[in-house]
Amino acid sequence: MTEEKKNLILSVKDLQVEFKVRGRTLKAIRNISMDFEEGKVVAIVGESGSGKSVFTKTFSGMLDANGSITNGSIMFEGQDLAKLGSDDPKWEKIRGKKIASVFQDPMTSLNPVRTIGDQISEVIVKHQGKSKAEAKKEAIELMAKVGIHEPELRFDEYPFMYSGGMRQRIVIAIALACHPRILICDEPTTALDVTIQAQIIRLIKDLSEEYHFTTIYITHDLGVVANVADVVAVMYAGQIIEYGLVDEIFYDPRHPYTWGLLSSLPQLGIKGEDLFAIRGTPPSLFEEVKGDAFAPRSDYAMKIDYVKEPPFFKVTDTHYAKTWLLDPRAPKVEPPLAVRELHKRMTLMTAKGGVFGER
Repeated sequence: MTEEKKNLILSVKDLQVEFKVRGRTLKAIRNISMDFEEGKVVAIVGESGSGKSVFTKTFSGMLDANGSITNGSIMFEGQDLAKLGSDDPKWEKIRGKKIASVFQDPMTSLNPVRTIGDQISEVIVKHQGKSKAEAKKEAIELMAKVGIHEPELRFDEYPFMYSGGMRQRIVIAIALACHPRILICDEPTTALDVTIQAQIIRLIKDLSEEYHFTTIYITHDLGVVANVADVVAVMYAGQIIEYGLVDEIFYDPRHPYTWGLLSSLPQLGIKGEDLFAIRGTPPSLFEEVKGDAFAPRSDYAMKIDYVKEPPFFKVTDTHYAKTWLLDPRAPKVEPPLAVRELHKRMTLMTAKGGVFGER
Protein backbone atom coordinates (compact mmCIF):
# COMPACT_ATOMS: atom_id res chain seq x y z
CA MET A 1 0.00 0.00 0.00
CA THR A 2 2.96 2.30 0.34
CA GLU A 3 4.68 1.39 -2.92
CA GLU A 4 5.77 4.40 -4.96
CA LYS A 5 3.07 5.61 -7.33
CA LYS A 6 3.03 8.10 -10.17
CA ASN A 7 1.31 11.43 -9.63
CA LEU A 8 1.16 11.01 -5.86
CA ILE A 9 -0.71 13.92 -4.28
CA LEU A 10 -1.00 12.85 -0.61
CA SER A 11 0.89 10.22 1.34
CA VAL A 12 -0.06 9.04 4.83
CA LYS A 13 2.34 6.88 6.80
CA ASP A 14 1.83 5.19 10.18
CA LEU A 15 -0.84 7.70 11.21
CA GLN A 16 -2.20 7.45 14.74
CA VAL A 17 -4.88 9.72 16.23
CA GLU A 18 -6.01 9.77 19.85
CA PHE A 19 -8.78 11.56 21.73
CA LYS A 20 -8.92 12.37 25.43
CA VAL A 21 -12.42 11.61 26.67
CA ARG A 22 -13.29 12.02 30.36
CA GLY A 23 -9.79 11.12 31.46
CA ARG A 24 -9.49 8.15 29.11
CA THR A 25 -7.66 7.74 25.80
CA LEU A 26 -9.49 6.61 22.68
CA LYS A 27 -7.28 5.43 19.81
CA ALA A 28 -9.42 6.45 16.84
CA ILE A 29 -6.83 5.87 14.09
CA ARG A 30 -4.41 2.99 14.53
CA ASN A 31 -1.32 3.20 12.32
CA ILE A 32 -2.79 3.83 8.88
CA SER A 33 -0.58 4.10 5.81
CA MET A 34 -2.16 5.05 2.48
CA ASP A 35 -1.25 6.90 -0.71
CA PHE A 36 -3.59 9.01 -2.82
CA GLU A 37 -3.00 9.56 -6.53
CA GLU A 38 -3.85 12.76 -8.36
CA GLY A 39 -7.17 12.75 -10.19
CA LYS A 40 -8.48 9.52 -8.65
CA VAL A 41 -11.79 9.00 -6.87
CA VAL A 42 -11.08 7.16 -3.63
CA ALA A 43 -13.95 5.79 -1.55
CA ILE A 44 -13.37 5.17 2.15
CA VAL A 45 -16.11 2.88 3.45
CA GLY A 46 -17.02 1.32 6.76
CA GLU A 47 -19.55 1.37 9.59
CA SER A 48 -20.22 4.49 11.62
CA GLY A 49 -17.43 4.91 14.15
CA SER A 50 -14.80 3.14 12.06
CA GLY A 51 -12.71 6.33 11.86
CA LYS A 52 -13.44 7.46 8.29
CA SER A 53 -14.19 11.10 9.09
CA VAL A 54 -11.47 11.39 11.73
CA PHE A 55 -8.92 10.05 9.26
CA THR A 56 -9.72 12.64 6.60
CA LYS A 57 -10.11 15.52 9.07
CA THR A 58 -6.38 15.22 9.72
CA PHE A 59 -5.80 16.27 6.10
CA SER A 60 -7.24 19.74 6.79
CA GLY A 61 -6.41 20.23 10.47
CA MET A 62 -10.03 19.89 11.57
CA LEU A 63 -9.73 17.46 14.49
CA ASP A 64 -11.82 18.32 17.54
CA ALA A 65 -9.98 20.11 20.34
CA ASN A 66 -9.55 16.92 22.38
CA GLY A 67 -7.99 15.04 19.45
CA SER A 68 -4.35 14.91 18.40
CA ILE A 69 -2.04 13.15 15.98
CA THR A 70 0.31 11.08 18.14
CA ASN A 71 2.34 9.39 15.42
CA GLY A 72 2.93 9.33 11.68
CA SER A 73 3.12 11.76 8.78
CA ILE A 74 0.80 13.27 6.15
CA MET A 75 2.87 14.54 3.24
CA PHE A 76 1.25 17.10 0.92
CA GLU A 77 3.15 19.40 -1.44
CA GLY A 78 6.42 18.78 0.36
CA GLN A 79 5.21 19.49 3.90
CA ASP A 80 4.07 17.26 6.72
CA LEU A 81 0.52 18.28 7.66
CA ALA A 82 0.71 16.09 10.77
CA LYS A 83 3.17 18.57 12.27
CA LEU A 84 0.85 21.59 11.88
CA GLY A 85 -1.19 22.61 14.90
CA SER A 86 -4.90 23.26 14.33
CA ASP A 87 -4.33 27.04 14.63
CA ASP A 88 -1.16 27.14 12.51
CA PRO A 89 -1.43 30.02 9.99
CA LYS A 90 -0.17 27.70 7.24
CA TRP A 91 -3.63 26.09 7.18
CA GLU A 92 -4.99 29.32 5.67
CA LYS A 93 -3.37 28.40 2.35
CA ILE A 94 -4.39 24.73 2.54
CA ARG A 95 -7.77 24.30 4.23
CA GLY A 96 -10.56 25.16 1.79
CA LYS A 97 -8.15 26.39 -0.85
CA LYS A 98 -6.16 23.25 -1.72
CA ILE A 99 -8.03 20.67 0.35
CA ALA A 100 -11.77 21.43 0.38
CA SER A 101 -14.61 19.55 2.07
CA VAL A 102 -18.30 18.85 1.44
CA PHE A 103 -20.23 17.63 4.49
CA GLN A 104 -23.49 15.74 5.17
CA ASP A 105 -25.84 18.61 5.94
CA PRO A 106 -25.46 21.56 3.54
CA MET A 107 -27.35 23.86 5.92
CA THR A 108 -24.47 23.68 8.39
CA SER A 109 -22.14 24.91 5.63
CA LEU A 110 -24.35 27.78 4.40
CA ASN A 111 -25.16 31.04 6.18
CA PRO A 112 -29.00 31.25 6.29
CA VAL A 113 -29.04 35.08 6.33
CA ARG A 114 -26.77 35.65 3.33
CA THR A 115 -27.61 35.11 -0.32
CA ILE A 116 -26.29 32.10 -2.21
CA GLY A 117 -24.43 34.28 -4.70
CA ASP A 118 -22.78 36.33 -1.97
CA GLN A 119 -21.46 33.20 -0.25
CA ILE A 120 -19.92 31.80 -3.44
CA SER A 121 -18.51 35.18 -4.50
CA GLU A 122 -16.88 35.74 -1.12
CA VAL A 123 -14.80 32.58 -1.52
CA ILE A 124 -13.70 33.59 -5.02
CA VAL A 125 -12.66 37.08 -3.88
CA LYS A 126 -10.78 35.71 -0.86
CA HIS A 127 -8.93 32.83 -2.48
CA GLN A 128 -8.53 34.05 -6.06
CA GLY A 129 -8.20 37.79 -5.45
CA LYS A 130 -10.80 38.71 -8.08
CA SER A 131 -13.02 41.77 -8.08
CA LYS A 132 -16.66 41.52 -6.99
CA ALA A 133 -17.83 41.76 -10.60
CA GLU A 134 -15.45 39.02 -11.72
CA ALA A 135 -16.43 36.90 -8.71
CA LYS A 136 -20.13 37.24 -9.51
CA LYS A 137 -19.55 36.15 -13.10
CA GLU A 138 -17.57 33.08 -11.99
CA ALA A 139 -20.10 32.28 -9.26
CA ILE A 140 -22.92 32.20 -11.80
CA GLU A 141 -20.83 29.96 -14.05
CA LEU A 142 -20.19 27.61 -11.13
CA MET A 143 -23.88 27.53 -10.24
CA ALA A 144 -24.66 26.49 -13.79
CA LYS A 145 -21.85 23.95 -13.72
CA VAL A 146 -23.31 22.17 -10.68
CA GLY A 147 -26.77 22.05 -12.23
CA ILE A 148 -28.60 25.11 -10.85
CA HIS A 149 -31.12 26.23 -13.49
CA GLU A 150 -31.36 29.96 -14.26
CA PRO A 151 -28.40 30.82 -12.00
CA GLU A 152 -28.58 34.54 -12.82
CA LEU A 153 -32.06 34.68 -11.30
CA ARG A 154 -31.21 32.45 -8.33
CA PHE A 155 -27.97 34.26 -7.48
CA ASP A 156 -29.69 36.58 -4.98
CA GLU A 157 -31.86 33.94 -3.32
CA TYR A 158 -31.32 32.57 0.20
CA PRO A 159 -30.57 28.96 1.26
CA PHE A 160 -34.10 28.35 2.59
CA MET A 161 -35.39 28.92 -0.94
CA TYR A 162 -33.39 25.93 -2.21
CA SER A 163 -34.17 22.22 -1.83
CA GLY A 164 -31.76 19.93 0.01
CA GLY A 165 -30.25 18.65 -3.22
CA MET A 166 -29.82 22.17 -4.58
CA ARG A 167 -28.16 23.33 -1.35
CA GLN A 168 -25.70 20.45 -1.60
CA ARG A 169 -24.91 21.51 -5.18
CA ILE A 170 -24.17 25.02 -3.90
CA VAL A 171 -21.83 23.65 -1.23
CA ILE A 172 -20.00 21.77 -3.99
CA ALA A 173 -19.81 25.00 -6.03
CA ILE A 174 -18.28 26.84 -3.05
CA ALA A 175 -15.69 24.08 -2.66
CA LEU A 176 -14.84 24.26 -6.37
CA ALA A 177 -14.51 28.05 -6.21
CA CYS A 178 -11.17 27.53 -4.47
CA HIS A 179 -9.89 25.30 -7.29
CA PRO A 180 -8.83 22.60 -4.79
CA ARG A 181 -6.44 19.77 -5.54
CA ILE A 182 -8.32 17.46 -3.16
CA LEU A 183 -12.07 17.40 -2.47
CA ILE A 184 -13.21 15.48 0.61
CA CYS A 185 -16.88 14.44 0.44
CA ASP A 186 -18.05 13.28 3.87
CA GLU A 187 -21.36 11.41 3.44
CA PRO A 188 -22.57 14.17 1.07
CA THR A 189 -25.79 12.36 0.12
CA THR A 190 -26.93 10.98 3.49
CA ALA A 191 -29.80 13.47 3.94
CA LEU A 192 -31.02 13.18 0.33
CA ASP A 193 -33.45 10.79 -1.33
CA VAL A 194 -32.15 8.01 -3.57
CA THR A 195 -32.73 9.81 -6.88
CA ILE A 196 -30.95 12.97 -5.74
CA GLN A 197 -28.15 10.85 -4.22
CA ALA A 198 -27.39 9.39 -7.63
CA GLN A 199 -27.37 12.86 -9.22
CA ILE A 200 -24.96 14.30 -6.63
CA ILE A 201 -22.63 11.30 -6.86
CA ARG A 202 -22.51 11.54 -10.64
CA LEU A 203 -22.00 15.31 -10.44
CA ILE A 204 -18.97 14.90 -8.19
CA LYS A 205 -17.53 12.25 -10.53
CA ASP A 206 -18.03 14.41 -13.63
CA LEU A 207 -16.52 17.48 -11.96
CA SER A 208 -13.48 15.53 -10.77
CA GLU A 209 -12.85 14.39 -14.35
CA GLU A 210 -13.24 17.93 -15.68
CA TYR A 211 -11.14 19.71 -13.04
CA HIS A 212 -8.71 16.83 -12.38
CA PHE A 213 -8.89 17.03 -8.59
CA THR A 214 -8.60 14.02 -6.31
CA THR A 215 -11.87 13.05 -4.65
CA ILE A 216 -11.99 11.31 -1.28
CA TYR A 217 -15.49 9.94 -0.80
CA ILE A 218 -16.51 8.90 2.74
CA THR A 219 -19.52 6.62 3.12
CA HIS A 220 -20.90 3.64 5.06
CA ASP A 221 -22.53 2.26 1.91
CA LEU A 222 -20.42 0.47 -0.69
CA GLY A 223 -23.35 0.61 -3.08
CA VAL A 224 -23.38 4.38 -3.54
CA VAL A 225 -19.80 4.44 -4.85
CA ALA A 226 -19.92 1.32 -7.04
CA ASN A 227 -20.17 3.34 -10.24
CA VAL A 228 -17.87 6.26 -9.49
CA ALA A 229 -14.89 5.15 -7.39
CA ASP A 230 -11.53 4.19 -8.87
CA VAL A 231 -10.17 2.87 -5.58
CA VAL A 232 -11.89 1.63 -2.41
CA ALA A 233 -10.41 1.52 1.09
CA VAL A 234 -12.40 -0.42 3.69
CA MET A 235 -12.02 0.79 7.29
CA TYR A 236 -12.75 -1.04 10.52
CA ALA A 237 -11.92 -0.10 14.12
CA GLY A 238 -9.54 2.70 13.14
CA GLN A 239 -7.63 0.76 10.50
CA ILE A 240 -7.79 0.16 6.77
CA ILE A 241 -8.34 -3.59 6.46
CA GLU A 242 -8.68 -3.89 2.67
CA TYR A 243 -7.65 -1.68 -0.23
CA GLY A 244 -7.97 -2.13 -3.97
CA LEU A 245 -9.39 -1.05 -7.28
CA VAL A 246 -13.18 -0.86 -7.19
CA ASP A 247 -13.61 -4.00 -9.32
CA GLU A 248 -11.21 -5.91 -7.05
CA ILE A 249 -13.18 -4.96 -3.94
CA PHE A 250 -16.54 -5.80 -5.51
CA TYR A 251 -15.62 -8.94 -7.43
CA ASP A 252 -12.65 -10.37 -5.52
CA PRO A 253 -12.93 -9.16 -1.88
CA ARG A 254 -10.70 -10.99 0.57
CA HIS A 255 -11.46 -9.70 4.10
CA PRO A 256 -14.46 -11.18 5.99
CA TYR A 257 -15.55 -7.68 6.97
CA THR A 258 -15.70 -6.64 3.31
CA TRP A 259 -17.72 -9.78 2.65
CA GLY A 260 -20.13 -8.67 5.36
CA LEU A 261 -20.52 -5.17 3.94
CA LEU A 262 -21.17 -6.49 0.45
CA SER A 263 -23.60 -9.15 1.68
CA SER A 264 -25.64 -6.52 3.50
CA LEU A 265 -26.13 -4.21 0.51
CA PRO A 266 -29.89 -3.53 0.49
CA GLN A 267 -29.80 -2.85 -3.25
CA LEU A 268 -28.92 -6.50 -3.87
CA GLY A 269 -31.50 -8.07 -1.59
CA ILE A 270 -33.77 -10.76 -3.03
CA LYS A 271 -37.49 -10.73 -2.37
CA GLY A 272 -38.42 -13.34 0.21
CA GLU A 273 -34.90 -13.58 1.66
CA ASP A 274 -33.80 -12.01 4.94
CA LEU A 275 -31.32 -9.16 4.47
CA PHE A 276 -27.91 -10.08 5.85
CA ALA A 277 -26.56 -8.15 8.84
CA ILE A 278 -23.13 -8.33 10.44
CA ARG A 279 -23.62 -9.63 13.97
CA GLY A 280 -22.23 -7.95 17.07
CA THR A 281 -20.68 -4.52 17.43
CA PRO A 282 -17.24 -3.02 16.78
CA PRO A 283 -14.71 -3.16 19.64
CA SER A 284 -14.21 -0.31 22.08
CA LEU A 285 -11.19 1.71 21.04
CA PHE A 286 -10.70 2.80 24.65
CA GLU A 287 -9.23 -0.66 25.18
CA GLU A 288 -6.24 -2.28 23.53
CA VAL A 289 -7.29 -4.30 20.50
CA LYS A 290 -5.60 -7.68 20.33
CA GLY A 291 -5.30 -9.62 17.10
CA ASP A 292 -7.79 -8.97 14.32
CA ALA A 293 -10.36 -6.44 15.56
CA PHE A 294 -13.09 -8.08 13.48
CA ALA A 295 -12.47 -11.61 14.83
CA PRO A 296 -15.27 -11.61 17.49
CA ARG A 297 -17.85 -10.83 14.76
CA SER A 298 -16.45 -13.11 12.08
CA ASP A 299 -17.59 -16.61 11.14
CA TYR A 300 -14.13 -17.19 9.65
CA ALA A 301 -11.94 -16.32 12.65
CA MET A 302 -9.08 -18.64 13.58
CA LYS A 303 -7.22 -18.90 16.89
CA ILE A 304 -4.44 -16.66 15.63
CA ASP A 305 -6.98 -13.89 14.93
CA TYR A 306 -7.49 -13.45 18.68
CA VAL A 307 -3.78 -13.36 19.43
CA LYS A 308 -1.81 -11.62 16.68
CA GLU A 309 -2.74 -8.71 14.41
CA PRO A 310 -2.54 -9.75 10.75
CA PRO A 311 -0.23 -7.91 8.35
CA PHE A 312 -1.29 -6.73 4.92
CA PHE A 313 -1.16 -9.53 2.39
CA LYS A 314 -0.68 -8.61 -1.25
CA VAL A 315 -3.36 -9.98 -3.56
CA THR A 316 -2.29 -8.00 -6.65
CA ASP A 317 -0.12 -4.94 -7.22
CA THR A 318 -3.18 -2.80 -6.41
CA HIS A 319 -5.05 -5.01 -3.92
CA TYR A 320 -4.15 -5.68 -0.28
CA ALA A 321 -6.08 -7.23 2.60
CA LYS A 322 -5.30 -7.42 6.31
CA THR A 323 -6.49 -10.95 7.12
CA TRP A 324 -4.83 -14.18 8.20
CA LEU A 325 -7.03 -16.02 5.69
CA LEU A 326 -4.50 -14.97 3.04
CA ASP A 327 -1.63 -16.64 4.86
CA PRO A 328 -0.48 -19.72 2.88
CA ARG A 329 -0.98 -21.83 6.02
CA ALA A 330 -4.64 -20.79 6.45
CA PRO A 331 -7.48 -23.14 5.44
CA LYS A 332 -9.12 -22.34 2.13
CA VAL A 333 -12.57 -20.82 2.58
CA GLU A 334 -15.09 -19.43 0.13
CA PRO A 335 -16.84 -16.07 0.51
CA PRO A 336 -20.56 -16.10 1.38
CA LEU A 337 -23.02 -16.94 -1.40
CA ALA A 338 -24.16 -13.31 -1.74
CA VAL A 339 -20.58 -12.24 -2.46
CA ARG A 340 -19.99 -15.08 -4.93
CA GLU A 341 -23.19 -14.08 -6.75
CA LEU A 342 -22.50 -10.36 -6.53
CA HIS A 343 -21.76 -9.88 -10.22
CA LYS A 344 -24.94 -11.72 -11.22
CA ARG A 345 -27.07 -9.72 -8.79
CA MET A 346 -25.55 -6.40 -9.85
CA THR A 347 -26.16 -7.26 -13.50
CA LEU A 348 -29.77 -8.09 -12.70
CA MET A 349 -30.19 -4.83 -10.78
CA THR A 350 -28.74 -2.86 -13.70
CA ALA A 351 -31.10 -4.58 -16.13
CA LYS A 352 -34.02 -3.48 -13.95
CA GLY A 353 -32.82 0.14 -13.93
CA GLY A 354 -31.46 0.07 -10.40
CA VAL A 355 -28.67 2.14 -8.84
CA PHE A 356 -25.85 0.12 -10.36
CA GLY A 357 -25.24 1.54 -13.83
CA GLU A 358 -22.52 1.31 -16.43
CA ARG A 359 -19.05 2.32 -15.29
